[in-house]
Amino acid sequence: MPEHIIQIDQNLLETRLDRLIAEKMTQILNAMLDAEADEIANAARYERNGERKAYRAGHYERSLTAKAGRLELKVPKLKGAVFESAVIERYRRREQSVEESLIDMYLAGVSTRQVDDISQLPWGDRMPSQTLSDKLKKVYDEIDEWRTRPLESEYPYVFVDGVWHKRSWGGSVENVSVLVAIGINAEGHREVIGVAEGMKEDSASWEQFVRSMIERGLKGVRLVVGDRCAGLVSTVGSMLPKAKYQRCMVHFMRNVLKTPPTHREWASAALKAIFAMESRESALSKAEQVATEMESRKLRGAANCLREGIGETTTYLLPEFPDGHRRRIRTNNMIERLNREIRRRTRVVGSFPDGNSALMLVCARIRYVTANEWSTRRYLDMSRLDDTLQAAN
Repeated sequence: MPEHIIQIDQNLLETRLDRLIAEKMTQILNAMLDAEADEIANAARYERNGERKAYRAGHYERSLTAKAGRLELKVPKLKGAVFESAVIERYRRREQSVEESLIDMYLAGVSTRQVDDISQLPWGDRMPSQTLSDKLKKVYDEIDEWRTRPLESEYPYVFVDGVWHKRSWGGSVENVSVLVAIGINAEGHREVIGVAEGMKEDSASWEQFVRSMIERGLKGVRLVVGDRCAGLVSTVGSMLPKAKYQRCMVHFMRNVLKTPPTHREWASAALKAIFAMESRESALSKAEQVATEMESRKLRGAANCLREGIGETTTYLLPEFPDGHRRRIRTNNMIERLNREIRRRTRVVGSFPDGNSALMLVCARIRYVTANEWSTRRYLDMSRLDDTLQAAN
């Protein structure tokens, strides 16, 4: 290798830079602490001053974990006055950014035990699970405020579903659900507008969930997309009378395709042909033909399921909904992807001791996942919806 080429040991350079930064930060913070002590005492160290209010009484050592590493500080002690620093909060052992990083680890899916282990690698300092839980209480207060915030925009499209998890209930561990609602606002952006514990995802749970969103200001709903959950359709009809209900096409196809394997390929192609129609009338006509063919193949269960649900599964084909929206409003895939992210986090925990801890963690995970272009990028061009509605009327 030519001699004029300089090689740099990157690891050694970073280590020395970190050590240099830590030393400089230690010097700066100690100087700031001394300046605060001088201000409180109204005199510098060893200064003869008749207006002195306190005297120096040495110092005590205190460590602070920062991004640059562990800093060893010398906190002044005073006689005649209490030294209260504005530079470092009392009892604080970590820089705020370090604590935020550890909390972000937890919300991103790392368990409390793993956070304790991981925190020792970059900072050499432990964060016990109890300390992390205490820190999270402040985060949960902010999350609960976000969960109950007023809904100021109109949400023409609302997607709803439930995600199941295990929690302690009545002395035993049972499966309960957390209900989630995503709204497409008037500007076409996605927004999580509702999260609540739904117990068994029954009619009473859905009524309470929708009522809470209405009380917070939910308005302008024209279409609700969801699975065929118990009580959901009746809740939409009674509490959102101006909204129509769209049954998730993917879930519906799975229900119909519970057929013998020899007929599944044909049935799948037939169902895709139904939903490829450009109008609702042609889709319903095609569905009747497919159902008749299913009966001739002795697939009466699939035929009955098709006839029973094809009406509410083709709501998206109504003329009041624009063609450019149909592929995204006929399924619940958007909220299903969000539910997978939630399950990925709750699976680490296993079972929750109570409903509030599960609800807060699910909300925290939702906020973490959606705090990017998920909510800032326009999902649909909502100007087409108004044009289509005027043409339909």
